[in-house]
Amino acid sequence: MRGLLRYLINNHVFLLFLFLEVVSLIFVFNFNKYQSVQYLNSSNRVAASVYNYFDSVVKYFELAKDNEILAKENARLKSQHSFLQNRPDSLGPEFVQHDTNYRYIPARIINNSVNKTLNYITLNKGSSDGVKPDMGIVSPTGIVGVVISVSESYSLGFSLLNSRWGPSGKLKKSGFFGPVEWSGADYREANLMEIPFHVHLAVGDTIVTSGHSSVFPEGLMIGTVKEFSQPEGESFYKIKIQLSTDFRSIHFVDIIDNLDREELQKLESLIENGATNN
Repeated sequence: MRGLLRYLINNHVFLLFLFLEVVSLIFVFNFNKYQSVQYLNSSNRVAASVYNYFDSVVKYFELAKDNEILAKENARLKSQHSFLQNRPDSLGPEFVQHDTNYRYIPARIINNSVNKTLNYITLNKGSSDGVKPDMGIVSPTGIVGVVISVSESYSLGFSLLNSRWGPSGKLKKSGFFGPVEWSGADYREANLMEIPFHVHLAVGDTIVTSGHSSVFPEGLMIGTVKEFSQPEGESFYKIKIQLSTDFRSIHFVDIIDNLDREELQKLESLIENGATNN
């Protein structure tokens, strides 16, 4: 306390000056319209800048939550779209594209590799969310992989960048189809196999899922033809695909649940076992 009193006594002239300066400014801004308006405008600009800065910081930390909400809404709309495509009584025939119903489960990638021969992808959704093995995994830009193993809260899948698994792809323009295989070299490229020489090809042709399995519906993006050749002594093109999905930058995906899968698998197992219905 004694130190404070000594400070006030030693600096009383400067402190009195500050006090009178503040009082004079209050009188100026309160009793002069122009100065008052300028003061309010300046203070509002400063306050707005501060609020905008803090709002930007808050929004940045809320991006993860917003992305999760958008992913759920996207999955809901995809499921609704698939349902409506199977309602010919409510839609015109030009809108009916698929014969099966699909449900989309939003998920976030928590582990992913691109530089191995056998690349896997781990998702934050499991059996408690309705995920089962053999469900397809897609991103907004194209297919990603297939689920192979599931726990209560997580699922593990083959990435498209895995030599043990490949989808059935087809040339959108001609409809010819064949297996898609990853070469094991570049995460941006794969190969489309078993396309005969008589099929007309061009660089840039679109390759989509064929729909010849219960994993993916028909027409999902895989990539485009990057280059092709006709090897001597063979009957099929050597086709290199530029994949539409960038596996280094994906964070959110959808898991595709084919609602008719069990019925289809049961029917196909009867054929495999040699049993038929008479």
